[in-house]
Amino acid sequence: MQVAKQGHVAVLAFPFGTHAAPLLTLVGRLSAAAPNLKFSFLNTAKSNEKVFSKIKIAENGNIKAHNVYDGVPEGHVFSGHPLESVELFLKAMPETFKNGVKEAVKESGMKVTCLLSDAFFWFSGDMAAEMGVPWVALWTAAPCSISVHLYTDLIRSTLKGNGEMVDQTLKFIPGMSAIHAKDLPAGVCHGNLDAPFSCMLHNMGRMLPRATALAMNSFEEIDHTIIDDLKSKLKMVLNVGPFNLALPPQSFSDESGCIPWLDKHRASSLAYLCFGSILTPSPNELMALAEALEAQKVPFLWSFRDSSKVQLLDKFLERTSTLGKIVPWSPQLQVLEHASVGVFITHAGWNSISESIAGGVPMICRPFFADQPLNGRLVEDIWKIGVNVEGGVFTKCGTMRALDLVFKAEQGKMMRENIGILKKKAREAVATDGSSTKNFKTLLEVVSG
Repeated sequence: MQVAKQGHVAVLAFPFGTHAAPLLTLVGRLSAAAPNLKFSFLNTAKSNEKVFSKIKIAENGNIKAHNVYDGVPEGHVFSGHPLESVELFLKAMPETFKNGVKEAVKESGMKVTCLLSDAFFWFSGDMAAEMGVPWVALWTAAPCSISVHLYTDLIRSTLKGNGEMVDQTLKFIPGMSAIHAKDLPAGVCHGNLDAPFSCMLHNMGRMLPRATALAMNSFEEIDHTIIDDLKSKLKMVLNVGPFNLALPPQSFSDESGCIPWLDKHRASSLAYLCFGSILTPSPNELMALAEALEAQKVPFLWSFRDSSKVQLLDKFLERTSTLGKIVPWSPQLQVLEHASVGVFITHAGWNSISESIAGGVPMICRPFFADQPLNGRLVEDIWKIGVNVEGGVFTKCGTMRALDLVFKAEQGKMMRENIGILKKKAREAVATDGSSTKNFKTLLEVVSG
């Protein structure tokens, strides 16, 4: 599949969390399919260095990284607030990207023919209109979560003044009868609604109907009700994922020997644990989780990326040296596809959920923030492919009950059956005649002009 028409696509990346990597993955797919297109990938220097070192892009020379200002004034001393760097970056927009596009045009000698941005960047609609080009937005999370932002004004007006708001369901929105107000990301109807990040998401929800197309790292069959409703509100909705199946890595690093270790265990007997790169559970929760694994004698592979806390588990590791293995990093996609893994204990980030679906592994979710509580609700009550920890935090008894539920109870059997069905649908979506493959062809036509 090749598109001969030349063009220059300006790509605007959000440099925090796991946003830039899926966008670069999509750009790599587009570039491989349309080698005559030029892509200018605008991102902060720190994020560019990280994502380009991790994601191997086809060697056609048509993707060029451009570093943009991160918004941090010279000599700035950080206060320690977790969102400070994000808010400084947001404050510098959209001028940061306008200047970056000018530089990319000057360097390449080509006018921009399409603007491809993280959906967060609501101002991309105005930029694209000024340039007279299509605006394609990428949403890197679940379809349900983008729907929440499109309905923010309705959610706020409906729940306003309701003393029991946190427990009220969103039954007034298509496909969300099981979603509770307390599941929603901060800034939608609780928390600081005027914070810079909250305002960005609110503006995004209002501006997305102007986008030529919304691409998503998901697949049509995961939730027809939500997808159909999105299609009724937006010009074009294109599920082109899951990315981990649409373009899986050709090779992977396994320096810690995870796969050979997994090979020694029987099918569906083992727990895999990983909580992403931003937050890990508190020391008390880590100890409770470790005690539950030990008490239940559940073999485990733990990808423990927070080196500052790993020493908390030293005595636990001594006692369980024949039962489990802790590594600083693991090839997660390959681990979750391994037959021995019976449950994934996760923070419920969208990438992790997508990879768990691809592997057909039920989940025990401990969400922290953003869209993670919403994802946990989807896992437990909509798709029924996992369970959330009781009370939202790890306790020894609560974790033991969750492990029993997945490994021993009838509900666990149903979870495995349900996620097996989703796994099959996800793989069919990225097959030659699958829905995601067809949507990608459409996306390629839009981006190519």
